[in-house]
Amino acid sequence: FHIGEREEKCIIEDLPSDTLVVGNYKVQRWDIHKHDFLESAPGLGMFVTVSTPSGEVLLSKLYGSQGTFSFTSYLSGEHIICFQSNSTRLLAIAGSKLRIHLDIRVGEHFFDESAVQAKEKVDEVNVRLEHLIEQIQHVSKEQDYEREREEKFRKTSEETNSNILWWAIAQTLILICVGIWQIKSLRDFFIAKKLV
Repeated sequence: FHIGEREEKCIIEDLPSDTLVVGNYKVQRWDIHKHDFLESAPGLGMFVTVSTPSGEVLLSKLYGSQGTFSFTSYLSGEHIICFQSNSTRLLAIAGSKLRIHLDIRVGEHFFDESAVQAKEKVDEVNVRLEHLIEQIQHVSKEQDYEREREEKFRKTSEETNSNILWWAIAQTLILICVGIWQIKSLRDFFIAKKLV
């Protein structure tokens, strides 16, 4: 995605609780002379801020022009991930655009291949099996989270339907009462005028 040099851009990730999130990014700056995005200057960096659904700041850190950030969600819900450059240029001349290449991986537990090769005792099949088990646990957490959301939505729908039913019953009773009152009023009117 593209952002201005002094602009803040946020994305929302809907995450279950206890989920590892790893993000890799790379920033490129627009070159006016070459009309292309080039590698950014060494001094340019990015502030990465992550907020929980309750508004608590989970991560706030300055990284370089490319980097990796990670955090673990402890609440389920929409987490807000914001990016802003550390540019100190004035707003008037800071009109250049930045391109951010972002890769966010949710729920994956990465293992270091070089560390695996260094440990001769560890069997590669066991490592792959552990990785698959972690992925299964992540899928299970995702399903539990979706089940919770569906249950909350169903409960809200049932409450709404119940409220609509009671409102319809109240309207019907009011109409019946108004009809009876009108009939009684007309009857009394005709009796008073001696038309009946």
